Amino acid sequence: MKTLYSRLLMLAVFALPSAAAAQRGNSVYVDDRLNQLQQSLTMLTGQIEQLQYQNQQLQQQMEKMRTDYDFRIDQLEKGRGGAPRPGPAAGPAPSAPAPSQQAAAAGPSASGDQLYHDAFKMLQEGDYAGAEKGFRTFVQRNPKHVLAGNAQYWLGETYYARRDYQNAMTAFAEGYKVYKNSPKGPDNLLKLGITLATLGRKSDACAVFARFTQDYPHATDLQKRRIDQERQRDSCG
Repeated sequence: MKTLYSRLLMLAVFALPSAAAAQRGNSVYVDDRLNQLQQSLTMLTGQIEQLQYQNQQLQQQMEKMRTDYDFRIDQLEKGRGGAPRPGPAAGPAPSAPAPSQQAAAAGPSASGDQLYHDAFKMLQEGDYAGAEKGFRTFVQRNPKHVLAGNAQYWLGETYYARRDYQNAMTAFAEGYKVYKNSPKGPDNLLKLGITLATLGRKSDACAVFARFTQDYPHATDLQKRRIDQERQRDSCG
């Protein structure tokens, strides 16, 4: 998975110079092309995050099944599993729980996961308004969910993709403030700085970029390179 991501990143990096050379002097084209490449990388990152989360969920399910299997084997080895244990007199079988009771037993995370994945699918399909609604609803209903920080970040991206930079700035700032220590904390701070620069607030953007190393000393190399590139682009001291 990491190899695939690295190859896609290299293709994007090498594609930019050729496009710039073809349109030398046309800064608008270059900026648009750069934004498109950055958006593509962002979406690829989101897809990888989804796969990683799904893999984690599968591993947890397999571990639970393995534990249950080990317990049953242990019971058999002790001679308890060969015959049913004595119990109370047989009576009417308990009725199956109603669907509403099953949903309640599953807890909010079950429906929350589906809501998150539905919103991300809409984001991939370019339905930014629908994705915005989905991610906002997810965060409101599941503020402590393991994916809440991710959802807050993608909420900001739904605004940024539509050039609604004011709301994007608010969403990324909220993501940094509330979910600072989430996996998407560094991305929220990075995109907050980029959005501020887009709004013409370059001094504020530089201040945000300056906090990155202090707040996220263990950020990925890609994130650190992005920060360096944005600082150079905005002429930060």
